[in-house]
Amino acid sequence: MNDIFPSVHASQRGGADESKPEQVPRRPSGKHKPRVVIVGGGFAGVAAAKSLRRCDADVTLIDRRNHHIFQPLLYQVATALLTPSDVAAPIRRLATRQNNLSVILAEVSGLAADEERSVLTNSPSVGPGRVDFDYLILAPGMQASYFGHDEFARHAPSLKTIADAELVRAKVLTAYELAEETQDPVARGRLLTFVLVGAGPTGVELAASVAGLARATLRSSFRRIDPGESRILLIEGGKRILPSFDETLAGKAAKRLAQIGVEILTEAKVEHIDAQGVVVTGQRIESATVLWTAGVAPAPILKELHSETDRAGRIRVSPNLEVPERAGIFVVGDAAAFSQDGRPLPGVAQVAIQQGRYVGQLVRARIEGRTWARPFRYFDKGNMAVVGRNFALLESRWLRMSGFLTFLIWGSVHLLFLPQLQSRLRVSGQWLWWWLTDQRSSLLVPETRSELTEERHSAHA
Repeated sequence: MNDIFPSVHASQRGGADESKPEQVPRRPSGKHKPRVVIVGGGFAGVAAAKSLRRCDADVTLIDRRNHHIFQPLLYQVATALLTPSDVAAPIRRLATRQNNLSVILAEVSGLAADEERSVLTNSPSVGPGRVDFDYLILAPGMQASYFGHDEFARHAPSLKTIADAELVRAKVLTAYELAEETQDPVARGRLLTFVLVGAGPTGVELAASVAGLARATLRSSFRRIDPGESRILLIEGGKRILPSFDETLAGKAAKRLAQIGVEILTEAKVEHIDAQGVVVTGQRIESATVLWTAGVAPAPILKELHSETDRAGRIRVSPNLEVPERAGIFVVGDAAAFSQDGRPLPGVAQVAIQQGRYVGQLVRARIEGRTWARPFRYFDKGNMAVVGRNFALLESRWLRMSGFLTFLIWGSVHLLFLPQLQSRLRVSGQWLWWWLTDQRSSLLVPETRSELTEERHSAHA
């Protein structure tokens, strides 16, 4: 699912020109304290804010959500193993521990990056606003990409937010409820078919977790259907699953998925998705639940910089993660196109954390008038992915591991890096209960979901 010290999966970044020299440190003028604005409360943004804790500056973190999401475990919320509060923590809690930090709940609507140097915001409560900055750290993360077919989003939700995870959980659980209700074998088959598009770490982990939900947790919960007969398909456009992993480990993951009942279709192109199913390389697959884990795209706010991007739309940054020709403006995390040793860095949490920490230290050095000549360099701690119960993969330089011991390592690392102590206690207890009994903590479907009402009508059509 992620790097050893957990990850957020995304497609790889583009390259950066490492030959450009560090720009001259810039120290803001005027009597006010230096103003540092951070856009985005993900791994990179939070790491940057923490690095500025002892800096004599006014630090403002802006996010449209009031919580930081531990995305490596978001798929477990989507499959009823964990609850949203287990994988999310209030961003404002940072401010209670950091006197120089303010948190603003707002959408960033624009940037005045030249003379005015301000961030334009739009708050649901107070409307348009403006936050001036001397230094700007952009860490907006990524959003789902449907590769030019945004109409697919209505019928194939992605998995990027808590709301996404709750919608996926509701769709999956409602499919079983409707399958129990219907007498039509064709409609029942469609309801018990689950299609996941994209076989990167998130797709593999989500497919394995859906299989476990169907074949273990729900097995004895229904009288007219057998959830164990669910058909779960994992579709990948490339030649194999887990392209970011060693081929041998990817092969072991494919074998494990087959053992738990997941069908894998590789070199398969998704051509159409609607309420009744999906068309894959000319073949129609009837399915009530299509889930999208295939691609990501940069946040639209990056276009406001009018700077050079890679093919994916990420901002090409200098070796110190600064935007060329825009002193004091940095892009970190999934939004930055950065290469190391000729290879783009992967879109995982450890890259984001290390970049956020680096830029925070760099900004502090500039504010304090210290010279900072060290370019950013990523220390790779490895990748991990879990494939259902008792089986995980680990790849770290020369080390390749898989199996039950790796599963225990995976669990220990994720517990260690959850954002709150209470989350660690809750998650460890729920995991132990799930491991002993196959039961899950959140088999609830919200009562009001227009999407699910629509699905009920479709099922009875």
